[in-house]
Amino acid sequence: MDYKKSNAPGSTITWNTQELSKDTGNIYEAVNVIAKRANQISVEMKEELNKKLQEFASYTDNLEEVFENREQIEISRFYERLPKPSAIATQEFVEDKVYYRNAGAESK
Repeated sequence: MDYKKSNAPGSTITWNTQELSKDTGNIYEAVNVIAKRANQISVEMKEELNKKLQEFASYTDNLEEVFENREQIEISRFYERLPKPSAIATQEFVEDKVYYRNAGAESK
């Protein structure tokens, strides 16, 4: 998914708990769904960042030489400016872009 185009807020905002729990009926279930989705997003973003930074990796044994690559710094700054995974997951949940199911409720 392209998280660069996400309309999630870049800073902390207050969410209406009634709005978050409208689909599940329980705020704790909603937070659990959001947390699991945030973990998925975090792993995806970390893998993507590691792939991009892997291009700049040098495998030399000399610890005294530290190269600061301008492109590497810009990539890192870009990922630091992205909204946090929890904000992206919450926005997706509010916009009904997250699929979830309650296995306990289905078995009854």
